[in-house]
Amino acid sequence: QVQLMESGGGSVQPGGSLTLSCAASGLSSSSYCMGWFRQAPGEDPEGVATIDPDGSATYADSVKGRFTIFIDDAKNTLYLQMNSLKFEDTAMYFCAADHRVWAEADQAADFAYRGQGTEVTVSS
Repeated sequence: QVQLMESGGGSVQPGGSLTLSCAASGLSSSSYCMGWFRQAPGEDPEGVATIDPDGSATYADSVKGRFTIFIDDAKNTLYLQMNSLKFEDTAMYFCAADHRVWAEADQAADFAYRGQGTEVTVSS
């Protein structure tokens, strides 16, 4: 059974940084594509980033150059390093996984498995 558990959310000022973590169980990153998507109140889910089993990453244009997705295979943990945070990054962030070999960032919200989410608030 695939289980994903996010942590690391919080409140930060504009320009600040946060790193989100997603502990995964019941899957191997060598055969699953993993990613992050976010959902702000009243908005549709937005794919943020994906990483495929080969380690290739894709990003939404809105976060490119500011966010980095990576995996620690030894810990089976997915991360999202977020720098230069903006007000518009405020959202609930979800970790997601799917048994596929590749996906664009905007597909992360459609993945078969997702965690409960961790909240990120950017405010002054």
